[in-house]
Amino acid sequence: MHIPPFDNANAPIVDADDPRVPLNYFNIVKLKSGEAFEYQVPGYETCIVPATGTVDVDVEGVSFAALGSRGIDVWDGEPEGIYVPSGARARMVCQSDSAEVFVAGAKYDTVLEPFDVRADGIDFVQYGSDDTKTHRKIKHILGQKQHDKVGRLLVSELYTVGQGGWSGFPSHKHDTDRLPDETRHDETYNFRFRPNHGSGLQMLQRVDNEPGDAYHIVDGSTILIDNGYHPCCALPGYEMYYFTILGGLSQRSLVQFFQPTHAYQVETIPGIKDMVAKFK
Repeated sequence: MHIPPFDNANAPIVDADDPRVPLNYFNIVKLKSGEAFEYQVPGYETCIVPATGTVDVDVEGVSFAALGSRGIDVWDGEPEGIYVPSGARARMVCQSDSAEVFVAGAKYDTVLEPFDVRADGIDFVQYGSDDTKTHRKIKHILGQKQHDKVGRLLVSELYTVGQGGWSGFPSHKHDTDRLPDETRHDETYNFRFRPNHGSGLQMLQRVDNEPGDAYHIVDGSTILIDNGYHPCCALPGYEMYYFTILGGLSQRSLVQFFQPTHAYQVETIPGIKDMVAKFK
């Protein structure tokens, strides 16, 4: 499902127990200097990631100062994040002129410990190639490095490398728990483009070799992946970014099932197996 950009007034775009992606939570919080925002999501662990700007964060009395250093957009520096345990009360205060902050969540009951992930703790992966039109970079905020400190939540930023090209290909899905072949992970994206009048396409093919759905994505679009194979692409001449939230039903590690028609192309894309291994 496509949710076009709108002023959410700091209210969740994907709230707890959303009927389409019940394992996910997503909010965008916009603040001006000195403004504060507080939230608490029972039954969901969350991660605070400034898209731009800097915030101080308090999680149940544990303080994290000066989170985020990006200026004009998500291409302007590296991401940082704060892990907020399930049901914990978190408060952020804007320390820059303004801030736009992503709050990502996954359903999980066990209460763990809060921690921060600074720029030097981000896990980077770059794979694909210009020749295969699949060149992209992934910055894992809650990824493999944090595996033993998080319950079900995976949070990453994905960038197309160059202008135009495909992401999420070979097409894959992860909507059914049937280990060892596949896990159920609900997924939510928020897209940005540079220049911001750029756009792209999100496909959602429910059944192999049958026509599916396609959504015209623009700067600020949110996509909910409930089921099906889901590659996306940017128009030529534009760079694409998407903030990615994955919430697992039975485990944190993601097991993708590649679409049978296109699965052989795993062997044609440089580095894709290393990319798959990082979603743990």
